[in-house]
Amino acid sequence: MIPLTLITGFLGSGKTTLLRRIIDANRHRRLAYLVNEFSTLDVDSRRLADAGKDLFSLPGGSIFCRCLVTSFINQLRAIAELNDTPDAPVQGLVIEASGVADPRVVGRMLQETRLDESYRLARMVCVVDPGTFPKLLHTLANIIAQVESADLAIVNKTDLFDETTLADVEQAVRDIQPAIKVVRASYAAVDFDLFGLATRPNVTGDYAPCRDDRYDREVFATDRPVDIRGLMAESSGLLNEIYRLKGVVWDGTETHDLNGSPASGLTISPRTGNTRRTELAAVFPPGGRDRIVGFFNRLGAHRS
Repeated sequence: MIPLTLITGFLGSGKTTLLRRIIDANRHRRLAYLVNEFSTLDVDSRRLADAGKDLFSLPGGSIFCRCLVTSFINQLRAIAELNDTPDAPVQGLVIEASGVADPRVVGRMLQETRLDESYRLARMVCVVDPGTFPKLLHTLANIIAQVESADLAIVNKTDLFDETTLADVEQAVRDIQPAIKVVRASYAAVDFDLFGLATRPNVTGDYAPCRDDRYDREVFATDRPVDIRGLMAESSGLLNEIYRLKGVVWDGTETHDLNGSPASGLTISPRTGNTRRTELAAVFPPGGRDRIVGFFNRLGAHRS
């Protein structure tokens, strides 16, 4: 059987950074990786493309919603069938779920599809952002579901918050799931047994509806250069009104990775390779579409 570890955590908590560390630490093993993004723009799997042929992606929703779960099941079957090829067997599967995912249905899904004959659900890891977790805990139920389902919580970004904030977040996590193991990390730098026999909570749930009224999304793309300074200026008042902004920006000379969230602010860093294209994805609360569309329209006007 293929051991399976599921990584959850709200938008911008650091799941992709953790997955990058797992990939780098396990290049001597044949592991498969599946990246799921709520946005239709497939940003994270492109950033992890050097993971090789065993990296798969499912953008455009949650793998646990009714619209995407069939594709998810088919993908799991295809990965299991890799063990029937002449290549070395797959030693494990790591899934990065969408930040809006409710993972409580995963055990039921594996049983109903008989995928539990191919996979052993080993670990469920939840990455927690101390900046957003306390603010959204009582308004977004999937954040609670992610903690309820996990055997390990990684309180990330500890370099950005004081001890009181971190202790309060840890207590809030334990209030939801008293038996959970909680560790702290900065830049998702934490060691744990990736496919170990952890004691997981006995939770179950249902598949999410195709459309979740708690979230909206929009994408922006252009082949023309974008002025980085104009982008920074336009986004300065935006981050507190969204859940997540990410993508790549081409300034006419170089391509940059862009990451933005209310807790961490906006970061732009050089990217290896030159896509000669800007692609951005935003996830935001309902009612914010006009604000986001206006931002993207003005961004299109700020071209080099």
